[in-house]
Amino acid sequence: MTEAGCAGILVEDTFCGPMPELPREGQLLALDAMPTQVGGCAANVAIDLAKQGVEVEVIGCVGRDASGAALRGSLERSGVGCRHVVDAGSLPTSKTVILLVAGQDRRYLHLFGANRAFTAACIPRDWVAGLKVFYLGGFCAMPGLKAVELLELLAFCRAHGVTTVVDVVIPQQYSEMDELCSLLPQMDYFLPNDDEARLITGATEPQAQLRALRAGGANTVIITQGKTGAVALRGKEFWRCGAFPTEVLDPSGAGDAFASGIITGILREWDLARTLRYASALGASATRSVGTTDGVFSVEEAESFLDSHPLEVSSGKL
Repeated sequence: MTEAGCAGILVEDTFCGPMPELPREGQLLALDAMPTQVGGCAANVAIDLAKQGVEVEVIGCVGRDASGAALRGSLERSGVGCRHVVDAGSLPTSKTVILLVAGQDRRYLHLFGANRAFTAACIPRDWVAGLKVFYLGGFCAMPGLKAVELLELLAFCRAHGVTTVVDVVIPQQYSEMDELCSLLPQMDYFLPNDDEARLITGATEPQAQLRALRAGGANTVIITQGKTGAVALRGKEFWRCGAFPTEVLDPSGAGDAFASGIITGILREWDLARTLRYASALGASATRSVGTTDGVFSVEEAESFLDSHPLEVSSGKL
């Protein structure tokens, strides 16, 4: 039985670096490797969940091209079901070029491609009704997925007892923040990072961001903060989780690995403190290698790591 369904962005990622600095105008910088891998929020979370022993399927759009075929093949080899991956016709498979510069955050060049064709109508309701958890990754970065359609889908999930987890990717040109905020009451879990929470709320402090999202009707909110860790709010209950120190080679997949840990905790019915520790371990493990999923712990590796690496999670009222 499929436990989790991951919908949203499917991408072919090309990684450039790590490099000491960006080349100057007219300069050629030789790299040792430029790997191309399956990526995108939906694909990354699905692959990471498969590593946790979760029965998972992915749904999204790819083109009729070699990149789309390669993406499907990579997902299937990773143990992810692809029967609902949609053919986007003439649109090419989405692509992202990721520039990795030592000591700096990543830079992205992105082609929407087939992700433009992804709408709520692509998601079969009978499939959703049979899930335990429905994850949507990359909302705001799929032009065809409108808030009014997603509102109906989230309400459908709630009516059928399917827990919803929503993550966002907010492009610079995004102008529909009110529509995003209207969805908050229907999301069971909302997982922005601190930059996205700032764009949504206008607040810079994490506790102020949580209060603003709660005032907007959010249920469980978890804000990731990179090397600082994460904060969470459910009702008036507040949690603060640290981060595991790691030698970061590439942070590209950390947020998606964290999300897969949250979903694993939901499926296993853990309390939120244990879930945050597990998610933090998966997020840290993702940074160990170039690419979004290669370094992510399996369930056995994660449990062994947590046994020998304590991480404090404090809680209180907010």
